[in-house]
This record gives sequence, structure tokens and C-alpha cells, in this order.
Amino acid sequence: MGGQAAVTVVGLGPMGTAMVKAFLDRDYRVTVWNRTASKADGLVAKGAVRADTVDEALAASEVVVLSLTDYDALYAILGQATGALSGRVLVNLTSDTPQRARDAAKWAAGHGAQYLTGGVRVPPSGIGQSASSTFYSGPQGVFDAHRETLEVLTSADYRGEDPGLAALYYQIQMDMFWTSTLSWLHAVALADANGITAQEILPYASDTLATMPDFLAYYTPRIDAGDHRGEVDRLAMAEASVDHIVHTASDSGIDTSLPRAVLEHIRRGMTAGHGADSFTSLIEVIKKPA
Repeated sequence: MGGQAAVTVVGLGPMGTAMVKAFLDRDYRVTVWNRTASKADGLVAKGAVRADTVDEALAASEVVVLSLTDYDALYAILGQATGALSGRVLVNLTSDTPQRARDAAKWAAGHGAQYLTGGVRVPPSGIGQSASSTFYSGPQGVFDAHRETLEVLTSADYRGEDPGLAALYYQIQMDMFWTSTLSWLHAVALADANGITAQEILPYASDTLATMPDFLAYYTPRIDAGDHRGEVDRLAMAEASVDHIVHTASDSGIDTSLPRAVLEHIRRGMTAGHGADSFTSLIEVIKKPA
């Protein structure tokens, strides 16, 4: 095994399990550890090595990939083996906030470990696919030294030295994802209340979402320039439009809290004097919480 590349994976949920399989497929020597040891049984049958303790898992490989529920789990697990952290490279692919990522990087450094934050942009089925992508941040030299190992999992999108950046980019994606999918569910509920199925709505929902890249591309440079002129759209028009959505939902007997939240943002913008400006002027409202 002298020249065989090695990696340890801690956490064997669906994502961690997919990562172990990807490493095994590339002939890595993979050591695994999970709080429920039996979850490793199938992976051990495929060639992974089960560590009996966290210390043993850390000692097995320089690179230790963490796929955990949250950062509380990180401290609970690694906190019992701090003496084994020195010289390890912790690649934390656990979702949490940018500040918690920065705090964890300091904690790891205090125990002699190097630390990379990762934000995986795909579900477990996307692991091992070069078309998939993961955000990374932390020391550039550490990232460069281990990029080949990281790209066994997905392509690696390095965002910078600040360990919080990968988590920030990831949470920005999640902000858009959950907000967008909730709006879709609201639209489907509105359709259902009026006897229209989700399948019937699908092509129109897809058409609407397909317009978004061009829409964002047009407004992005204007936002960066602070240009919210209302020659293309006006916030007053948006107020009328969303008010109609609220009333349509109410008349249909479904919950109106989501469109009302949008309308509240718009009305704050109107109160701030942006009625004749583009709807993008709402970014100034969003920057100043109510």
C-alpha cells in the first residue's frame, strides 16, 4: 500500500457514503468512521477500512473529509480526539454558516490542523461526476496541494483564503433555491385550488424559470453600478402586480403569507421613495432590515 493515495471520511450519511464510493472507485485507501458503526458495513465490504475510534480514523490519513449534520457534530466528534489533529488536513463539507466556518478553522489551527471549508452544490447522486461542483475556501497552498483528491468528488471551485467564503457562496445558492422552490409550491397550490394540476402548470413554470438567466444578466451590472432607474420597470408596477397575486390567492382560499411578504418588501420600497425606480431598488431596503 506504500504509494496508494489515502483519505479518511468521517460521517456516513447519504453524502458521506457517496464520497467513500467515489474514492474507492479511484483506488484510494479509504478509512471510515461513523457514530453508528454498522453504517460502514456495506462500505467495508467494498474495500473501505473501518476505524474503531476517531483517533484511529484521524491517524490513518493526512486528508480527513468531514460530512456531518452540522458543526456541533464536528466539535462533538473531533473534540474527543484533539491530540490526533496535528498535521491533518480537515476538509469540512458540512453545511453551516460562514462565521461558524471561520470559528472552526481557528479551532482546528489551534490543534495543529489545516482546514478547508467546502460547500457541495449537488445531491449524493452527483458525487463522482466531473460536471458537479463544490465551493472551497481556506489557505490556497493547502487547496492546491490536495486539489486532485478533492476533484475525485466533484470539480473544485476555489473562492479564496477566507474559510467562510465557501459557506457564504453555498448559502447564497441555498437562499435562491429554497425561495424559488417555495414560490413554485405556492404557484402549484394556487393552480390546484382552481382545478389545475401541477403537470399542467409544469411547461409554463419551466418557461418562466428559463427566462431568469437573461433577466439576471441584464440587471446584474446595473445593480453593481447602483443604477436603479425605472425606464424598464417601476416598483409601483410591481406593487400592483403582487397585490393582484395576494388577492388571487385569497380568493382561491390558499395561504397568502408568501406573496404578502413580497408585497411588504415592495411597500417598504415605496415608502422609501422608490416608486418610480426599478424593482432592483429593493436591494437598498433589504440591506436595512425592518
